[in-house]
Amino acid sequence: MKGLFGLSLTLVALMITIPAAGMVFAETDEPGEYLDRRVLIWNLFFRMMTVAFTVGAVVSGTIIWQIWRFRESHPKAKPTPYEGTDW
Repeated sequence: MKGLFGLSLTLVALMITIPAAGMVFAETDEPGEYLDRRVLIWNLFFRMMTVAFTVGAVVSGTIIWQIWRFRESHPKAKPTPYEGTDW
């Protein structure tokens, strides 16, 4: 599982950095064309912010679910052996 996570993280990093490498040097397919770096930077920023908001929403949802599921007033909540059985 740890290796799969590392592999997927590496692939995502490569998918982001390889296309951006050509933009750094303002390369185009046709000679004599120019790139507007402001547009490219804004596009990259928009993509990264979309990913950040999506990851944030998933993490926030997971935290809210855990708080709701493992609250003390949950009907199926039982104390662990380490907490004692004073109920």
